[in-house]
Amino acid sequence: MHLRAPAIAHGVVSFIWGLVLGALIWVFLLGIGISGATSFIIGAVAGFGIFLAVRIYGEEAPPQRPGQRKRLR
Repeated sequence: MHLRAPAIAHGVVSFIWGLVLGALIWVFLLGIGISGATSFIIGAVAGFGIFLAVRIYGEEAPPQRPGQRKRLR
């Protein structure tokens, strides 16, 4: 029996990365004494940037099996 992780859409994974890391940035900025509004805006912009970066560059191509050739469509 081969166990695999459940399939989760790449957009959902990107959103989770952006949300969690943006929230961490927000909390860390609050911790060093930056005002709440400024730290929220910086965290939200950083979270959106992280979401875009993971969405665009984060998906891995499935591995090729030996002996298979790429099909041109």
